[in-house]
Amino acid sequence: MLEIKAIDVFRGEAQILWNLQMKVEKGEVVTVLGANGAGKTTLVESILGIHHPKKGEILFMDEEISQKPPYLITQMGISCVPEGRRIFKEMTVYENLEMGAYPAKARPLLKTTQDWVFSLFPILKERRNQIAGTLSGGEQQMLAIGRALMSRPMLLLLDELSLGLSPKITKGIYGTIRKLHQEGVTMLLIEQNATMALLHSQRGYILETGRIALQGSSQELLGNEHIRKAYLGM
Repeated sequence: MLEIKAIDVFRGEAQILWNLQMKVEKGEVVTVLGANGAGKTTLVESILGIHHPKKGEILFMDEEISQKPPYLITQMGISCVPEGRRIFKEMTVYENLEMGAYPAKARPLLKTTQDWVFSLFPILKERRNQIAGTLSGGEQQMLAIGRALMSRPMLLLLDELSLGLSPKITKGIYGTIRKLHQEGVTMLLIEQNATMALLHSQRGYILETGRIALQGSSQELLGNEHIRKAYLGM
């Protein structure tokens, strides 16, 4: 579904990603782990068309997208839950969800998709008329996920899903990720929380200073001595 072929990505004069290669197959949950500054957010923004690689290709459904603008990539079926949630805080929960359904293919399904989101996050249904900025951090993350799902994406990117959330809320959010996987949603998790990400994915990549340092099945990475020391504190 998504294939990244040897991309080099710069921010200004600084190179952030080096010869990066990875892929996500349909129906998979794949995680990318890395410390702050490893290049995780630049990777997400490159997939979304915010940064254009100077070398290499990004393919989505066998179509080259690395030079396309973000709005076309979204219309093709890629949606993102950004780091820090970035909900529309002055708007209601319902209005935030409605904004997520702006692609033409999603608009006719707005009510059906909204009901699906409410089944995943019942608290959002209770608070649908509440101003989004007054929600708790966990509720705002639920809203950010729900808004991304409203576009009916073929691929869902989740950037730092657990950032700023308590362990209890994080566990609940990842329970929803498991449900989405069971329903066939393809996902790419970008995380620092290595344990949760690897427990809820099939494969993983370790990003260090803009390069893929390790890759393998999630079980293999959980058992890797370097991962256990560097990311799991063991």
